Amino acid sequence: MSISEKQEQTQKAIGWAARDSSGVLSPFYFTRRTNGDNDVTVKILYCGICHSDLHITTNEFGFSPYPVVPGHEIVCVVSQVGSKAKKFKAGDKVAVGCFVGSCGACSYCQADSENYCPKGTYTYTIFDTDVTKNYGGFSDILVVDERFAHRFPDTLSPEGGAPLLCAGVTVYSPMKYFGLGEPGMHVGVVGLGGLGHLAVKFAKAFGMKVTVISTSPNKKEEATNRLGADSFIVSHDADQMQVSGCLHTDFFFSFFFF
Repeated sequence: MSISEKQEQTQKAIGWAARDSSGVLSPFYFTRRTNGDNDVTVKILYCGICHSDLHITTNEFGFSPYPVVPGHEIVCVVSQVGSKAKKFKAGDKVAVGCFVGSCGACSYCQADSENYCPKGTYTYTIFDTDVTKNYGGFSDILVVDERFAHRFPDTLSPEGGAPLLCAGVTVYSPMKYFGLGEPGMHVGVVGLGGLGHLAVKFAKAFGMKVTVISTSPNKKEEATNRLGADSFIVSHDADQMQVSGCLHTDFFFSFFFF
């Protein structure tokens, strides 16, 4: 295949890339694959910043495949639709998270657990072993298998809803998987950071009783008054831990950055 033919099968894109462990982002011109039969091409409106983006752009894990265009909390508008794609039409507002594709045939894919697919395609390349390098949502366009795009409601602000594509689903998924979400259940949330505050909001939306456990006393105001937690415990206060009876919760969520 000639160079001109290869160029015809790509789409020009621009993003913001880190080129070394300084993590400094600068304009980066690259190409996306052409829109396939089952794909949608989207124009990116907003993209959240996840802490894992910082890990990768600054090479904290030691294997960042520079240049890196981060971003996997993406709200966008469909601009192209593949001939076999049926979920969306041009102009639809959609959201894309950490994956843009998978094999579709393995046992994990068949069980709706595509995140375990050995051939899953990350929104942006994390490991150099990936066959084709992908660039993330800090860019103008993205091509994604329609199975990994999700309809985004008009009632939700795109800038506010973008973090639900990573931090949000990280707490929502285990709640649903373990049968939580029933009014009256009691959940403990250990750590009130980016994930923890979304866990509190989901749990309260489900009608659950929520206890926040934190090492930071100054987070009590946010936990109880802003987010609606029913109680707050300082974990290094032995008396509070003892009196609270927090071990009688139905489930604990613990959130830490590695």
